[in-house]
Amino acid sequence: MARQVSAATDPELACPIGPVVDIVFSRWTTPILWSLHTYSRQRFVEVQRRIAKITPKVLTQRLRQLERDGLIVRTYHPEVPPRVEYEISELGRSLAPLFAHLTEWAASNLDKVERARQDYDADPDR
Repeated sequence: MARQVSAATDPELACPIGPVVDIVFSRWTTPILWSLHTYSRQRFVEVQRRIAKITPKVLTQRLRQLERDGLIVRTYHPEVPPRVEYEISELGRSLAPLFAHLTEWAASNLDKVERARQDYDADPDR
């Protein structure tokens, strides 16, 4: 007999933003979207230069996933040599207000988070 899964029994279903967090806030997605939003259309190498620590393999995987999710558009130009460009899609651009709010929150609160961490780490009872 199959068990009925609901928001009451599955904490992942109880949080309506969980799928959004999984899509948008994975390790390299945010820097890629930020780069494409800020600098517009870019070739693979340009994105890679702007995100210095990402490997080509991971960048390729993330770009493919973002294209699959509809957040970026890949344009292939059949030239010699072939040229591929990436740009943020309208759906990806619709995340801009979310990122703006997070930027404001970071400016107002990251110092508080750092102080809380220092206080926590300095507590000898922990």
